[in-house]
Amino acid sequence: PFYESDRGKDLGVKSWPPDHWQIGGATVWGWISYDAAQNLIFYGTANPGTWNPELRPGDNKWACGVFARNPDTGQARWFYQLNPHDEFDHDGVNENIVVDLQVDGRTRKTLLAAQRNGYVYVLDRTTGEVLSATPFIRITASKGVDLKTGRIIPNEEKKPQIGKVIRDVAPASPGAKDWQPCAWSPRTHLLYIPHQNLAMDYEGVEASYIEGTPYLGVNVKMYGNGGGKRGEYCAWDPVQKKKVWAIEEDFPVWSGTLATAGDVTFYGTMDGWFKAVNAKTGEVLWQFKTGSGIIGQPTTFLGPDGKQYVAVLSGVGGWAGAVVSGDLDARDPTAALGFANAMKDLPQHTAKGGTLYVFALP
Repeated sequence: PFYESDRGKDLGVKSWPPDHWQIGGATVWGWISYDAAQNLIFYGTANPGTWNPELRPGDNKWACGVFARNPDTGQARWFYQLNPHDEFDHDGVNENIVVDLQVDGRTRKTLLAAQRNGYVYVLDRTTGEVLSATPFIRITASKGVDLKTGRIIPNEEKKPQIGKVIRDVAPASPGAKDWQPCAWSPRTHLLYIPHQNLAMDYEGVEASYIEGTPYLGVNVKMYGNGGGKRGEYCAWDPVQKKKVWAIEEDFPVWSGTLATAGDVTFYGTMDGWFKAVNAKTGEVLWQFKTGSGIIGQPTTFLGPDGKQYVAVLSGVGGWAGAVVSGDLDARDPTAALGFANAMKDLPQHTAKGGTLYVFALP
């Protein structure tokens, strides 16, 4: 590992309370990227359990981080922990895009990722060094990333405590962006980020491990971050470290996105709109109302008739859509781990359903 805090023997045991590492989570449930030139795979690890950090002191290796690993031998090349002692279920599973970028005037082999903790990271994919970490939403949970140590800087005012409600923690537990994948365009050199814009109230409570039952230790209530819209689709310049354009959405953008060689990007919304956007300017070129909220991933393909098609699956669900798909009572603001409060009006804008939509390009 590049950073001292990620080096040492048996850190996967020593950085936890006694025996807690055996039930601490940190699963791999997200995306895997591959660098053929270096023969390395890159993947992230999930949050530690419980969500309540007071019950598991320590850095909690190897949760909430990125591994580079040789796929033939299984040997780890490096590891970087995004969120040591994760306090808010901010994970580390988001996709890592393999791309070469100009950093300080020279080309670097990098990994590019918009992470749940609210920062767009540029990592050196050979060493695991953090080259930059820039906020892409309003953040109150932390105060930045120390590039010398690689460690995120917690905001002590938002530190979770048992029996105390900590208000206005941003981003909320689903993060600034959850599992829904970004897209990179080698033509525009922009990263297209579908994401949510949520904050939360967070209360630590006691929890005991009982196999097969929830193991959280928190009460959560989510809502819009800083009074803004709850979702956004934006284009990000990782070299200039800034947002180029953005489209605000009423609900979290929980679909993936697709960038095409025609400089058009596609994404879907929780209230069922499928949109085509000018990749350079952010202008909405076309939109279609589907029968249900979209959490699927747009794709494009060349049909046997020689025509180009774009397809997307419409069907609200998942964590964000549970208030519709799971028929949850939104009068309980902590339902769906707090997401019900943020999405209580979604049933008025979409319905259950599952339909594959395929569109022919003109």
